[in-house]
Amino acid sequence: MSANQRFASVDALRGLSVAAMLLVNNPGDWGHVYAPLQHAAWHGCTPTDLIFPFFLFIVGVSLALALGPRIDANAPRAPMAKTVWVRALRIIALGLVLHALSWWLMNKPEFRIPGVLQRIGLCFAFTGLVALYLKPRVQMVLLVLLLAAYAALLAWGGSLDKVGNLASRWDAALLGRFAYEWVAATGIGHDPEGLVSTLGALATTLLGLQAGHFLRRGQLQNLLILGLFAAGAGLLWAEFQPLNKQLWTSSFVLWTGGLAALTLALAHQLIDKSGWPALGRSFGVNAIAAYAGAWMCTVLLEGFGLMRPLYAAGFAWLSPLVGPFGQSLAFALAFVAVWAVIVDQLDRRRIYIKV
Repeated sequence: MSANQRFASVDALRGLSVAAMLLVNNPGDWGHVYAPLQHAAWHGCTPTDLIFPFFLFIVGVSLALALGPRIDANAPRAPMAKTVWVRALRIIALGLVLHALSWWLMNKPEFRIPGVLQRIGLCFAFTGLVALYLKPRVQMVLLVLLLAAYAALLAWGGSLDKVGNLASRWDAALLGRFAYEWVAATGIGHDPEGLVSTLGALATTLLGLQAGHFLRRGQLQNLLILGLFAAGAGLLWAEFQPLNKQLWTSSFVLWTGGLAALTLALAHQLIDKSGWPALGRSFGVNAIAAYAGAWMCTVLLEGFGLMRPLYAAGFAWLSPLVGPFGQSLAFALAFVAVWAVIVDQLDRRRIYIKV
């Protein structure tokens, strides 16, 4: 596989993950979110909880595809490492800029430091360096050690409830009022993209890196075995440490990573081998740009007081027909459809906005 060759299946899965992010982030009415588009309140795993781990898994796959051929060709590591670091810092900086825009225009009480793009940037940097400097077998050992160490850390911390878990306690101490949730009177804080739970997210991206090695080498059977083993191990592990996206528990890493590996294997067979259309590809080749553009669109609509009038004027007529939850779902689907047209036009014009 040449270094400049792409897997349409990977672009499609990345794009579908971004489209799903836009769908769940823009319901129009947060009081009537369509049930499957809600995250689990704490323990558990809904379809929506699969979206972010699928995206991080694909980040790992993409790093294997991008760096693997150059590593095999014994290209110098230092320039590649610099590229990884620079891109990671740009992604993190973009996340901070988007949060600053949200804080300013939406009159939020505090500026939030962690976030989705910030976590993607950290995982991109860590996994990119692992791919460059560690052999695949050592990468797998590191993944196992990380899963075991993070699970042990959470268990050592005691309770896994939202207030008492170690990740929230440490994030509160480190981030304070700059976390997603912060109660100044009690000093209790929590952030679903906090620093401690990023350990689990790093493991998800490493799992994607292993899947990428199999995909690049055409080892579809190994990819299937990885998916089945990880998903099964995740369910077994959940008997002792529950599935939890906000803590990104090791059981959650394995369950969602296993499902992502199986989905990748299916997409590869259908799209790359059987020629099925790569649905979502246009989102996938402009993934960060689509996510950031949609975020800015939402913030501008909310910040200038346009979101509610738009929702009422364009979608209120649906409520008598499908109810308030159907109305909310219709708005979310329309929002994604608008951005689907935008990224399709960018793709047709071969405009690819890289961070």
